[in-house]
Amino acid sequence: MVFHALRGQCFLLKQGDDIQDSNSLSSLYSEWTNPVFARPPMVGVDISSVQAEGLAVKIHNILFPYRFSKDMIHSMKVIHQVDKKFLACLINTQDQDPAACSETDGNLLVLVDQHAAHERVRLENLVADSYEDDPGAPGERRLCSSTVAPPLEVSVTEEELRLLRSCRPSLRGLGLELQFSQIGDPQVLVGKVPMCFTEKESNELRRGRRSIIKPIVEEYLQEQIELLRSTGRVRGTLPLTVLKVLASLACHGAIKFNDPLSKEECCSLVGALSSCQLPFQCAHGRPSIAPLVDVLHLNDQEEPPRPNLRKLRRMYKAWELYGND
Repeated sequence: MVFHALRGQCFLLKQGDDIQDSNSLSSLYSEWTNPVFARPPMVGVDISSVQAEGLAVKIHNILFPYRFSKDMIHSMKVIHQVDKKFLACLINTQDQDPAACSETDGNLLVLVDQHAAHERVRLENLVADSYEDDPGAPGERRLCSSTVAPPLEVSVTEEELRLLRSCRPSLRGLGLELQFSQIGDPQVLVGKVPMCFTEKESNELRRGRRSIIKPIVEEYLQEQIELLRSTGRVRGTLPLTVLKVLASLACHGAIKFNDPLSKEECCSLVGALSSCQLPFQCAHGRPSIAPLVDVLHLNDQEEPPRPNLRKLRRMYKAWELYGND
């Protein structure tokens, strides 16, 4: 799996996936420059189903590539907060066991984005708290739901009404309780929605903003309808609409830039980040860790390697096309 974000290009790999030999098809494809289209970024990790276990991240700066593993995050040593925005830390990228490193070990100086890191921690906690045991299906989990009064009226087509009616029990597992109107134009009465939707609605109203719950529910229903059309089922990974709402909640409650943190708070944040399934990016996909300098290269007497400017131009063009949304 791969994620591509910002100027410090980040590639998310399954741990144990070795880099292919130069004569392999995968390597040939990765080195080929498409004369028409830039290669788009690929995102495919679902943290709710423990797909992220054993992930590593490959970070490219201009001269030296680094491969971060989750074990390195566990042993990351905090130096202190920098400019009330970042946490300066040391990571050991050498072959020795990261867990055996002492307090002063570590060759790579990195900056941890305090907002991105806390946002990631909050997102994974919110995802975990969004599920409960399903009493109607032993061993299964379902999204926690909240009652909406009065029920929301959502207009649908006859085909959409038929699709939703056909999977009504499955929709309960997604936090939706629907009733179907038999009078007039086809419409759905939504009596229960995922609990995070009502939390988002309360936050918006508390800030003096307009109600947003109906557009979110309409988007959620359309997401399930499209899944029914394409796959014939709705159960599966964490729904995208729910993930977007949880990411918004995680962002608004996270540590912000210019929030001062003590050394103990910095260490606590890094410790919480190391427990995440996907510690290398925030809730919206931006990198949470950026390499600064490798102390092993500071005293190199030989001329450092030259950057591959052609590759950097291709990476920058891809970022302009796909990473600036």
